[in-house]
Amino acid sequence: MGGGIYLIQDNDQLVEMTEQAYDSEDQLQEFLETYPNLLAGDDIDRGIPRRWLLISREIVTSKEEEMTQEWALSHLFLDQEAIPTLVEVKPTHNREVRQKVVGEMIDYAANAGIYWPLESIIAKFEVNCRENGRDPEQVFEEFLGEDANEEKFWQKVKTNLQAGKIRLVFVAENISAELRRIVEFLNEQMDPVEILALEIKQYVSQEGLRTLVPRVIGQTTEAQLKKSSTTRERRKWDETSFFSEFKTRWGNDEASIVIKIHNWAKNQEPLVKIQWGTGDVYGGFAAIVNQQGRKNLELFSIDISGRLEIYSNNYSSQPPFNSNGKWLELRSKLSSIGLALPENSEEFRAPSLRLSTLQDDEALDQVMESFHWVIEEVNQG
Repeated sequence: MGGGIYLIQDNDQLVEMTEQAYDSEDQLQEFLETYPNLLAGDDIDRGIPRRWLLISREIVTSKEEEMTQEWALSHLFLDQEAIPTLVEVKPTHNREVRQKVVGEMIDYAANAGIYWPLESIIAKFEVNCRENGRDPEQVFEEFLGEDANEEKFWQKVKTNLQAGKIRLVFVAENISAELRRIVEFLNEQMDPVEILALEIKQYVSQEGLRTLVPRVIGQTTEAQLKKSSTTRERRKWDETSFFSEFKTRWGNDEASIVIKIHNWAKNQEPLVKIQWGTGDVYGGFAAIVNQQGRKNLELFSIDISGRLEIYSNNYSSQPPFNSNGKWLELRSKLSSIGLALPENSEEFRAPSLRLSTLQDDEALDQVMESFHWVIEEVNQG
């Protein structure tokens, strides 16, 4: 054991507290679940201290094409900027174990956006709340405030996952020098992923007092400069920058598809307007139906990840789709092009389709015809 720490009580009594090992790895996991502030959000970001929303403990997921391979993660948290924070609690002094844990965390970073659908994350959050006797809406309100837009927050989670903007945190009672060097190296090299280690030592007194002391490891000066500059960068997309970037990432064939959809939307003016997004490495445009005296309807959005996406709540709150009959008609229409809305219009869903599936002109025409039908229905409604 290492040295101790000392508390001065109200009666000026000096209480010595000595370092003590945790009873088990499970005990440290329980502390993190009960006291998320142990993740030391004020040290991770001194300018804007991180606050934590626990999604679930012991998350198990599988690769789609390899359903026999399961991944287990100690905890999944979100911070107030919707950045997924993946926490792994494991001792890492053994070289073989350390290599396995680091490898698994890199796997999580590479595949989180693909194999963790937003709907699954929301479901895990709700199940975890109810298992602990909490109302999910109340928990969310306590986290972000009563004026926060919950749906917008969840969509930002999805955006961050797809853009690879996540945080990986190795947690242990003692962080070895070997793991520290690995974390510092990876944190300097990987962007926008943030990789940290967190050492949480436990101290107890003879009187039964307990103190937990977290220490963040991995924030080298070089890494902090890189991450902060990335955070500050805000890029306003337009036709030129978006299509150029899209062609670089996905090639001419997919770029021609998105250009055709964009041109179709522009041809619907003045009923439809194009709204460009802002982001650092992630962004795109949305097609918005203008409505006099009513809230505008977002038809769809297309982003640099090569997907067309809709949000069910944008439709369910608008006439005529706020009636059951028209909702079912809309659901049938959009399901024919691969966008599956929920049967219950009050359920939130964000279905999407890859633009690469629209290489066939007939399939692409069907998508544009479906959204043209939506525009007509909204104008009549």
